[in-house]
Formats: sequence, structure tokens, C-alpha cells
Amino acid sequence: MEMKFKTLTGFIIEKQADYPQASGELSRLLSDIGIAAKFVNREINQAGLGEVMGFAGEVNVQGEEQKKLDIYANEQFIAALKSGGECCAIGSEENENIIILENDISKHGKYVVAIDPLDGSSNIESNVSIGTLFSIYRRRTVRGPATLEDFLQPGRNLVASGYVIYGSSTMMVYTTGYGVNGFTLDPSVGIFILSHPDMKYPGTGSIYSINEANYFSFPEGVRQYIRYCQEDDLETFRPYSTRYIGSMVADFHRNLIRGGIFIYPGTRKNKKGKLRLIYESNPVAFLAEQAGGRASDGFRRILDIQPTTLHERSPLFIGPNNMVKKAEEFMNLYSSDFKIE
Repeated sequence: MEMKFKTLTGFIIEKQADYPQASGELSRLLSDIGIAAKFVNREINQAGLGEVMGFAGEVNVQGEEQKKLDIYANEQFIAALKSGGECCAIGSEENENIIILENDISKHGKYVVAIDPLDGSSNIESNVSIGTLFSIYRRRTVRGPATLEDFLQPGRNLVASGYVIYGSSTMMVYTTGYGVNGFTLDPSVGIFILSHPDMKYPGTGSIYSINEANYFSFPEGVRQYIRYCQEDDLETFRPYSTRYIGSMVADFHRNLIRGGIFIYPGTRKNKKGKLRLIYESNPVAFLAEQAGGRASDGFRRILDIQPTTLHERSPLFIGPNNMVKKAEEFMNLYSSDFKIE
């Protein structure tokens, strides 16, 4: 009997066949990420019954107290990427320095992977959707072990990026620069199946996602944009609905499907905000553009920013093209002092 569905592995192989120059390493690398995601998904689904809930008693490089699941997810993705052989180094939110994979299989890998193993882990005990974010770059250095230079590339150099969202269903969404496709995990057989082909932002958006508790710390441009979102105007479908989960993967995923802008701005205290550029802002920015959207720091394209450190931070305005452009108008009009050169 002919199968009427496409698996993640089958889809990757099919797309690889469309490009004769493809050698297969990237396809295997994406499959490795999918395998690690299944192990993480299993632990998340059993978290309330096992011993992976709560804090691990350690603090990561960001100064954030680590959850047990943070450490577990980090270990699973490192192990999967190490054994696959296509990746020669990893940059993780949970590790201060890059992890160089020097075993015989991995040291000749063509790619480096930057990853946030478990985004939104503060929501674990609340049973709220959390996720994994990843960015894949082709290494710059030619000889010897990978270096930090291989990671300090602008997002426009991305080869692939994506996320896994662990929620009412588990999905892996990724792009290699040829559109965005989403795969839902069938837990009965442990296979990711194509469920959301060629994902695009809806033509009109009506949601804005931001932590309004910080309203008085935001740039004036953001506050003015929030007021704009709340005004009555039938022609532009306002007022918009406000939806904020506090897990960026979950907020981004909902807004991609339903149409909405996600904003994590800088504040007077910290103009660069809290999101990390290389493994949080860049991967969703690549996805957003491939889905017909836009991503900026309020003034410039996210994918054009040249990072200088592995854990560099950046404000993020991301969503449908027209919504982000409107937010940028307010930033340029009221908050030029927040422009980061």
C-alpha cells in the first residue's frame, strides 16, 4: 500500500534529490536534530512523573539557574550531533564556550550548530509549551578544529534553521532557504510527519505579543506602537488581540500560523534586551523571512547584524511584513536613541 504521508526523513531526502550539488551531510544533520528532539520530547512528556522537574542547583553562562531538563536537553543534542559526524562544533546557551567535537567522525564536519536546547524552560512546571531553537552554519575555517570565528557570522549566512515545539503536539519546523515546512510527531510510531507544508504568514495579522508588564521600561516607540495596536480601526483590523505565553518558540509558532507580531525590545536598562542573537533571534528571523515575514531589531534587519560574541543579545521585532514595518516606523520616530550601531 502506498503511503499518503511524508516523513521528515523522506522529505529531507526528496529535497536533497532536487539539488544535484547536495552531498547529504546537511540532510543527515537535520535528521540527527530530529532524533535528539524525540528523546527530549519523551522526557518532557514524563516530567511530572519522573525526576527531571525542578532546578539542578547550577547556573548557566547567562546567569540563569538551570533546570534539570535544560541540562538533559543540552546533553541529548550534543550527543546526537557528535555521533552524527556532520557537525564539528556546537555553541549552546548552556555553555560559556563553544564545544569542539574532535572525535574522528566529527572533526571533519562541514557545519557548526548554535542551539538553545530548551527555550522557555521556566514554564516547565506550568505545563506550558516550550521548545528548542537551532541555527546551522557552514564553517569558515578550513583546517584544524573549529573556532569561535565559525559562529560569528551574520544570519544571512545561515544554511538552515528551525525549532521544535513541545506542546499539545510536538512539531519540528525548519527551513534550508527554500520555504518553511512543519512536521508533527506521531507518538504511536515515533515519526515526524509533514503536517504543515510551505508555511506562510497570513495576509493580515491581528495579534501582538509582548510582556506588557515592562511597559514603562520600553522605548517610547514600542509604547506608541502598543497604543496603536489597541486603537479602534476596522480598516486595519484593530484593535489587535494581545497574546503572550512567555516562551518565544510558542509565541512565534502561534503568530506564524495565526498572524501576529512578537516583540522583545530593549529597555532603558538594557538596550539589547535579553534574546541571544546567534541561537534565538537568527533562527526565527530566517524562518520568518522564508514565510514571507520580516525580522528586525527595530531599525535593521536581524540577519544583517554582525555578531561579536557567542552570547550576544539583540532586541527582536518579528512577524508579518506590514506589522513589523509599522513597529519600525514608531521606533524611528520616537526611539532613535535606541539604535545600536
